[in-house]
Amino acid sequence: MADNVRVRFAPSPTGPLHIGGVRTALFNYLFAKKHGGSFVLRIEDTDRSRFVEGAEEYIVEALNWLNIPYDEGPNKEKGFGPYRQSERKDLYKQYADQLIQSGKAYYAFDTADELASQRKEYEAKGETFIYNWHNREQLNNSLQLSEEEIEQKLASGIAYTIRFKTPLIKDLQLHDLIRGEISIDTATLDDKVLFKSDGMPTYHLANIVDDHLMEISHVIRGEEWLPSLALHCLLYDAFGWRPPQFAHLSLILKPNGKGKLSKRDGEAGGFPVFPLQWSVNEGESLAGYREDGYLPEAVLNMLAFLGWNPGTEQELFQLEELVQAFSLERVNKAGAKFDPEKAKWFQQQYFVELDSAQLAKEFDVLLKEKNIDGGDNLVEIVASIKERAVFLSDLWEQGSFFFEAPSAYDEKAAKKAFKEDTPDILGNVIAVLNETDDFSSENISSTVKGWITSREMGFGKVMMPLRLALVGSMKGPDVFEIASLLGKEEAIKRIEAAVAFMS
Repeated sequence: MADNVRVRFAPSPTGPLHIGGVRTALFNYLFAKKHGGSFVLRIEDTDRSRFVEGAEEYIVEALNWLNIPYDEGPNKEKGFGPYRQSERKDLYKQYADQLIQSGKAYYAFDTADELASQRKEYEAKGETFIYNWHNREQLNNSLQLSEEEIEQKLASGIAYTIRFKTPLIKDLQLHDLIRGEISIDTATLDDKVLFKSDGMPTYHLANIVDDHLMEISHVIRGEEWLPSLALHCLLYDAFGWRPPQFAHLSLILKPNGKGKLSKRDGEAGGFPVFPLQWSVNEGESLAGYREDGYLPEAVLNMLAFLGWNPGTEQELFQLEELVQAFSLERVNKAGAKFDPEKAKWFQQQYFVELDSAQLAKEFDVLLKEKNIDGGDNLVEIVASIKERAVFLSDLWEQGSFFFEAPSAYDEKAAKKAFKEDTPDILGNVIAVLNETDDFSSENISSTVKGWITSREMGFGKVMMPLRLALVGSMKGPDVFEIASLLGKEEAIKRIEAAVAFMS
């Protein structure tokens, strides 16, 4: 372990942040906090053609909503800035020049047409064109030119790129904290472009230079960067720098396990794959966990279990518990299958624990939109139904009967519950309730059950029709709790309506 743990989350602002990116941010955050280190946000915006307005703000807002804010980054300067690559572009050229001077890189003057022609030639032979050790000395670059000729070309303003001169190492040994030892034959690698003709560095150069200058100790990133690991380690070596330790996280897979989870999977399956809603254009948007009603704690807990497990039976973790339990040793190499139902399960576990008084305030807003008065016992109503809800919006579905008397009765249940003698039975229940002064659920329960027992009647003959009369269907909490929350007058009124309906 490095003395001073510094990790970075380095997204490109090219659109909304996918939950795969959010999980990468979370694992970086957990690792940093576990080791008393720093979590750095760096915006990798060198590709200006793909830059999307508002994407950086979205990234910051998503991290803040999830309660995993960065310690250091844009607008949180700690001496390693600037933290946007577009604001650092002037410093990359000197490092590209340094590699040229040490013979570790070279100028490539090949035009797009020349490279296209090479590709065609190789394809005609059934081969793939790779620009590297086997042909670089026959191509249009500085390797075969004198210093004078190179100077002339550069002075003429001719377009060029700077390519890395990949060394020939038959057995390059690399180490990944998740995947273990990796062996690469560098003869299979191409000489990557480090500096483009537009005067901007490629991801590879900017990434290495920034990680070095920002003193990043551990690079925890998605497995899509695994093919770049050899190049990045070779670049560290070319500069004579000590590399960070690397850890490559497995992919988040589609629910069927076949391929990487995409926004189309979310659209087709009706679940979000982004933390916050993202407007695509006028009137069209991509769903977000926040706007769909998920709690940030539930989303974090769900994401933590995509590719990591604590090695115990515990599934519900507060953020501080995740920090303490997290380790890269327990991150899986295999892809993690996304399960929308498990996401809802996590949401439900956290939803039930919410304070009923606070939930009642939020629910009251929904009721007012329907022109409904929540009444004095809204907190008690919410407490009685929240266990069956996953989202705030479910409270209406689960408890609308508290605010609207049944206008019809579930047909299937009515056939089963409403018998010939049911009107008489419910008439007797009305009489019992009329004589009951203490209308607490406990007292109604003992009074009605006592009456049923004294008549030697089956409980189902009373309880089923009573629930139907009060609710209109067979859902809801304890039937006596429902009656108590409705109040004596409303409960009797509904039972009378059911008797009238049967008559």
